[in-house]
Amino acid sequence: MPVSVVTLFSIVLTLGIYMLARVLAVRFPSPLTTPVFLSTAAIIFVLVGSGISYEEYTPAKEMMTYLLGPATVALAVPLYRNRYVLWQKAVPAFLGMIAGTLATIASAVWLTKAFHLTTTTAASAAVKSVTTPVAIEVARIIGGDPALSAIFVMVAGMFGAMFGPWLLTAMKVTDPFSRGLSMGTTAHGIGTAQIVNEGSLQGAVSGAAMGFAAILTSVILPWFFPLLK
Repeated sequence: MPVSVVTLFSIVLTLGIYMLARVLAVRFPSPLTTPVFLSTAAIIFVLVGSGISYEEYTPAKEMMTYLLGPATVALAVPLYRNRYVLWQKAVPAFLGMIAGTLATIASAVWLTKAFHLTTTTAASAAVKSVTTPVAIEVARIIGGDPALSAIFVMVAGMFGAMFGPWLLTAMKVTDPFSRGLSMGTTAHGIGTAQIVNEGSLQGAVSGAAMGFAAILTSVILPWFFPLLK
């Protein structure tokens, strides 16, 4: 099936804006110039201004989303190159991921309780720090709304990518391993895409943490969430 003009325009627009956002992020480093955030905002603005609906943009989105598979597999390259470092720090890293996973779950649930939100919202927010497919399935188990969970995941990843590296620097966390571990545990794939710009080790650790955090959340959340309620 031939690609429509709108689809081709959408693909070129998305790639072009993202590449421009990466250049701006280097020249003007700021949470607001984080490529994922800046490009998302710019693309929405252009699509709304040009009258292209989400339905018309969907074919382009699906083509680009297909590339997430190879991109995720490509994370194995820095993992392999840094395998000895990962193995040497496996025990403290595992303990850190457990602490980080429990903290992200508890903070999400307590915040929803502080704002007197529903139990369904709390369950949906509890999975915010893992990748979307895992979050949706775990949310169903504990009584959350899958669609709402997907939104929380996106917001958590976006804010993690925007403010995570800056907060780590402000807290004087300079160790590459620790920075990667923090981002992968709390901001999943979007955070990993951001922290990999700092170095191969950060990206490798973040990618590994993202995967293990998803497993830990799947195991921990079904019994931990009722305790928080």
